[in-house]
Amino acid sequence: MNKFIFSASLLILVACGHDPKKASGNLVNNPLSATDTAANLGENAPSMTFDENIHDFGKLVDGEVVTYKFKFKNTGKSDLIINNASASCGCTVPSYPKEPVAPGSEAAIDVQFNSSGKSGVVEKNITITANTIPTQVFLIIRADVKPKQE
Repeated sequence: MNKFIFSASLLILVACGHDPKKASGNLVNNPLSATDTAANLGENAPSMTFDENIHDFGKLVDGEVVTYKFKFKNTGKSDLIINNASASCGCTVPSYPKEPVAPGSEAAIDVQFNSSGKSGVVEKNITITANTIPTQVFLIIRADVKPKQE
């Protein structure tokens, strides 16, 4: 009976076009991404290589909203899946690709910074959590916020 259930399940997956070797960003519905953590993949693990990890916006006026794209490449040997991107402050909002980034492909982490209510030199940290070794990568934005001239 168990062999029949397994065979029927496998037939349904194949018939529905499910490719068990292809990762997706959905950790709940994708057993491959849930079990193939970076530690299990070893030397085949994905890797995020950024053009730069720190961006300085320079001088801003209080209230300016600016954005920056931290471009990266998956220099590893398997699909890179970003699980989360968070900032050290609500004034900084990161967004990231929700779909896997294939080996050799490029993508970006978009970061929006709202300088409203800030003054002086400001530095904010962005933490990216992915199926890489190590599992977290840190990005930094900086700005020198000046008061509005009235």
